[in-house]
Amino acid sequence: MYQPNYRLILASGSPRRQELLQQAGFNFEVRVKTIEETYPEALPKEEIAAFLAKMKAKAFDGELQQNELLITADTVVILGKEELQKPRNFEEAYTMLSKLSGNMHRVITGMCLCSREKEVVFSDTTNVHFRELSESEKENYIKNYKPFDKAGGYGIQEWIGMLGIERIEGSFYNVMGLPLHTLYQQLKLF
Repeated sequence: MYQPNYRLILASGSPRRQELLQQAGFNFEVRVKTIEETYPEALPKEEIAAFLAKMKAKAFDGELQQNELLITADTVVILGKEELQKPRNFEEAYTMLSKLSGNMHRVITGMCLCSREKEVVFSDTTNVHFRELSESEKENYIKNYKPFDKAGGYGIQEWIGMLGIERIEGSFYNVMGLPLHTLYQQLKLF
């Protein structure tokens, strides 16, 4: 098992990211700062997640101790040329699931590892293929799971992912918001 030379700090309030890092056997502390998640309009969609992860790390400038390693992450869902953010209400979630239904989309998680001396930014991409979803499936999922804190309006680990996703190309955990295999390799190199 990898033994970090640093005390790990996860800068994320996401219960899924915390749970995944814990299940992978890492000891860490959670520190959360709220930032405005904006990016330049001209930024390619594939670079948004890494850009936002780096912005989240910048919020901690000057605060890290010598032995601390900060982990930040951001996940985006891209369907064609459109970024699907977190839905604010039932209607937005329904519209997102309708767009994803019967289509392939990309989930990109950008991450930033940052110490006082060094910064590494990277990302991981997974292609997700949804089958056609019925109106009642979309409605029942949104009513029962309230996916308003999830980019794209769904959680792969929930009912809709179990029964609505035909296949993925890439990391399951990336779609949950933390590509553990990529993070692990980057931590070993840090």
